[in-house]
Amino acid sequence: MPRTARDVVFVDGVRTPFGKAGPKGLYAETRADDMVVRAIRELLRRNPSLPPERVDEVAIAATTQTGDQGLTIGRSAAVLAGLPKSVPGFAIDRMCAGAMTAVTTTGAGIAFGAYDVVIAGGVEHMGRHPMGEGVDPNPRFLADRLVDPSALIMGSTAENLHDRFPQITKERADAYAVRSQQKVAAAYAAGKIQPDLVATAVRSASHGYGLATEDEPPRPTTTLDDLAKLKTPFRTRGNVTAGNAAGLNDGATACLLAAEDVAAELGLTPRMRLVDYSFAGVEPEVMGVGPVPATEKLLARNALTMDDIGLIEINEAFAVQVLAFLEHFKIADDDARVNPWGGAIAVGHPLASSGVRLMNQLSRLFEERTDVRYGLTTMCVGMGMGGTVLWENLAWEGAK
Repeated sequence: MPRTARDVVFVDGVRTPFGKAGPKGLYAETRADDMVVRAIRELLRRNPSLPPERVDEVAIAATTQTGDQGLTIGRSAAVLAGLPKSVPGFAIDRMCAGAMTAVTTTGAGIAFGAYDVVIAGGVEHMGRHPMGEGVDPNPRFLADRLVDPSALIMGSTAENLHDRFPQITKERADAYAVRSQQKVAAAYAAGKIQPDLVATAVRSASHGYGLATEDEPPRPTTTLDDLAKLKTPFRTRGNVTAGNAAGLNDGATACLLAAEDVAAELGLTPRMRLVDYSFAGVEPEVMGVGPVPATEKLLARNALTMDDIGLIEINEAFAVQVLAFLEHFKIADDDARVNPWGGAIAVGHPLASSGVRLMNQLSRLFEERTDVRYGLTTMCVGMGMGGTVLWENLAWEGAK
């Protein structure tokens, strides 16, 4: 039977406030699955015209799929969130691009006609499950020289990027990091970030229950002098510090996708349309350049150039990785299109959940920027990959 691809829309997205990983962090004694369940329930609460039984799939990403991030977390979170038992779910992993891949995979299913409505997202509790927990890399990676030894240490791959692009100095990376902190602080002051956040219960054996209502990682008073004093843990006299990289964080995200005609049928108000997406592989030891070939493929396939892109939400795993992307596309370090409300260096990067945070912010920006038609969400991915998604603004004034 011949099929016609359907338009896919991003209806809504939410996230928990992001916390610092570790025994003193917001979510130190809170389960990972409870965090993503909170996000799913909030999506359903915010979209009351959606009958829960109309959800066709729940795709939840986690990089470390064990403990409270295991047990096929998409399915277990769906059950815990109170969705009908008829709603299936699955777990997915593409390291940092897990939630992004949950969106592109289920979005493709909608376009194909296999689904009408899906929930996609991610969760990472790095305090309970540090990156690499339980991993047993095949010795052939190094014995057969398939990858450089530094490929398995993300901070070392960022130092390698500084080597490859010597014009991206530590001072330049620090300046970018300070701007990210300032932009997040300004966005919070203007009430731009709060609409995406869902207040989340947190547990403490010594203090009882509390409520997480805002991100824990931002350091709005950060200065260049502060960053200049930080240690470079991945290399003696190196460039990468805790100040010009995202921290270790806990958090969860979830979003609602639907076929455009089904969204209209159900009375759902979409914010943006999924146009296309691309993933690409690069040398694992410089995984930070992954967004470059992924974006090049995507733009070429859609006969677009970077001049056609009005907003760019790029994950700030490391400042040098963002700057390498900007340099390749001849974009200024302080271009107003790039992360207008700041990024992961300030708000945090709970690995597999971050892709949907980028989408949440882009969709909110689209609502304000009716002059912008196209936007990108893009990120580097561990083990040498990059992912980029192209979105169309449904509020674009040119469509009227």
